[in-house]
Amino acid sequence: MRGFDLTPLYRSTVGFDRLFSLLDGAFDGPSQSYPPYNIERTGEDAYRITVAVAGFTDKELNIEVKENALTIRGDKTVNESEDKPEVLYQGIAARAFERRFQLADHVEVTGASVENGLLHVDLVRRIPEAKKPRQIPIGSANGKAQVIDAKAA
Repeated sequence: MRGFDLTPLYRSTVGFDRLFSLLDGAFDGPSQSYPPYNIERTGEDAYRITVAVAGFTDKELNIEVKENALTIRGDKTVNESEDKPEVLYQGIAARAFERRFQLADHVEVTGASVENGLLHVDLVRRIPEAKKPRQIPIGSANGKAQVIDAKAA
């Protein structure tokens, strides 16, 4: 049980639902530790999430982006028809998992690949032109200083 109830904040604010949902999720309990992952910056506006998925094939992995949330799922399929050797010790976990990442605004997934037991998910931040800062030139009308008549106002 957590010590904070954010319900009154939902009722008294407009437009901050996502912020409160993030805060709500932060107090949901202990964080998941499987599978381990890295988040790297590969360029000025480029990022890469690397998840250790040893034993999973690309067909057993699912990547989904919905409402600024990246979800990576792994479901290990078990073939009962194959004759498997008796496992004396299993140190490589082959259990199903689901890992979620909250993405910032304007962050897009550009690709994913599995290589040497690692899943690489490439991300890029593309800010629309309308949201980028721009310089506004300062000039005067006709190159002359503007005179304001104080009596007319």
